[in-house]
This record gives sequence, C-alpha cells and structure tokens, in this order.
Amino acid sequence: MNNKTFKISNKIIWISSFFLGVLMSVPKIAEHHFNPYEALVDSTVTFLFALFMWYYNIKTLPAYSSKDVANGFSVIRLVKGLFLGITVMFILACIQQFLLSHLNFGPVMLMFEVRGILVNVMFYMFIHLLYQSSRNQQVGIELERTKSDNLAAQYELLKQQVNPHFLFNSLNTLKYMVESDDAHSVDFILKLSDFYRFTLESRKLDLIKLSEELEILNAYVFLLKARFEDGIDLSININQDHYRSLIPPFTLQLLVENCIKHNIVSLDHPLQIRLYSEKDFIVVENRLQLKRTPEASTGMGLENINQRYIHFLDKKIEILASETLFTIKLPIIHEDHHN
Repeated sequence: MNNKTFKISNKIIWISSFFLGVLMSVPKIAEHHFNPYEALVDSTVTFLFALFMWYYNIKTLPAYSSKDVANGFSVIRLVKGLFLGITVMFILACIQQFLLSHLNFGPVMLMFEVRGILVNVMFYMFIHLLYQSSRNQQVGIELERTKSDNLAAQYELLKQQVNPHFLFNSLNTLKYMVESDDAHSVDFILKLSDFYRFTLESRKLDLIKLSEELEILNAYVFLLKARFEDGIDLSININQDHYRSLIPPFTLQLLVENCIKHNIVSLDHPLQIRLYSEKDFIVVENRLQLKRTPEASTGMGLENINQRYIHFLDKKIEILASETLFTIKLPIIHEDHHN
C-alpha cells in the first residue's frame, strides 16, 4: 500500500480543518464580552494545527507499511505524532501569545496543548480506520482478480480437455464413414471444420451471443449423430427474443456432453435432451438413463460454468434432479446487463 492507493480529498481536509477551528472557538464566541479578534486568532491556530496534522498523518502513514496497520495501532507513530503535535502547538501558542499579549500564557498554553492532543488522537484514529478500510478493499479487489484469473484458467483448461478428446472420437467416426463409403462423409467433414472454426474464434471470448452458441451446438450435435445415429434425440425450442442474449462459449456443448457422459446412449433407448426457454432461463434437460458403471468425474465442468455465471451475472445456475429428469437452468445474460 502506498500514497497512490490511499488518498483523501484536499477539499475534505481543508473544510474539516476550517469547521474544527470554528468549533473550537465556540466558547470564545459564547463569552459575554465577545472579542472577534481573539476568536479569529483562536480559530486560526486550531485550523492551522488541524491542517498540519492531517497532512502529517497522511504523509507518514505509508512509511509504516501495512504490518502495523494490520496488527493494530502503531504506538511508535502515535507517540511521534503526539510529540510533534505538542511542539507545533507550542509554536502556534507562542504566535498567539505574541498577537494577544494581554492573555495569561500559562492557562492558554495548557488549553492549546490539551486541544492539540485531542485533535491529534482523533485524526490518528480516523485516518487509521480509513487506511484499514482502504487496505481491506484493495485486498478484496486483488482476491477477486485472482479468483477471476483462476476461473478463466480453469475454463480454458476445460475447453482444451474437451476438444482433443472429441476430435479423437470424430476422426475415428470419419475413418469409419470413409471406409464404408458413407454418403454423409463430406457433410461430416464440413461440420467438423465448422465446429473447430467456431472453437478457434470463440476460445478467447468470455461471452458470445446465444445464436452463435447454438451454431456451435448444432455442429457438435451433427457430429455426435454421425457417431450415435438416432441414439441422441435433441429438441431445441428457444424463444427468438433470447437469441441476442449472451452466454459463456461452449456452455451448451459442455452440458450436452455431460448428458452423454453419464447416461446410456442407444438406438433402443435414445437419450432425450431438451433445450428450451423458461422465463429468464435457458434450460437444458435430459431424461435419466444412468450408466451402470458411472464414469469418473471431478465435477469441474458444472462448477466452472456456475462460477462463470456468478462472475458475470452474480447469479448461480440452478441444478434440479428427480428420479427421471436432470435439469440445469442457466440465467439469461442480457446485452445491456453485460455492458
């Protein structure tokens, strides 16, 4: 923490010092024999002292690092400030005595010194609290930035894990189609090309339009159908008004892949997956026909998607499970909200 991260407006410093000077002169103003000149000198002395202590405490605060502030009050800095304040107030009291020589110096000096100590301690505590609050805020920002960077790194790793595995399966499928002279081989190659073009274009983006995400999903599902044929039954019923909304890239692909990973896909019992709009959610729902031997899963995919929605929208995804259905609700990210 340094001067650049902790600042107090000069306007606040000067105005507060002025009002403190006026406040400390109220007893003078309330006297029966009110002397405007004495009140002016008295308030000016307090104003100058307050101004000095403001800048002294702010200037010296960064020099004592965050260690003293984090662990409590810095006794050394407080004692130094008090001694300096007493010295400065003594000098100002001498100037006041020179201007108002008819006043008894002893009581005046005692009054000013007590006033100076009170002002000094008050400023020290106030600035300490401000500095502590500023430091905590900076730490919070750094933690949030680190969390965001870590989340992005996990998401990138997740995409890198998915695509090579999918490419390997797709090439095996293509090999089989070419060897069997499948008429859809050319279409398969074009869709595979489209899918990886989408992948390269979207990899560095945090959010893309839902319409673009659906293009990626359609290419992905076409490739899956070449492998599983009618073993996958995907229906899409998205409100057209939601096509301009935003979504983290590959979210739908990852969710569909998650369905396939944990459920049986067969021609006898096609895996039914529904994708539809429901109020302010995009819903991905599949009928449960779980594999007898579940594949190992870290749960990183769903958790990462959830964390990204928290990051962009401050909302969690909803995960619902019944005996027959597994449902994930993705909150809609509107363009104006993201901007």
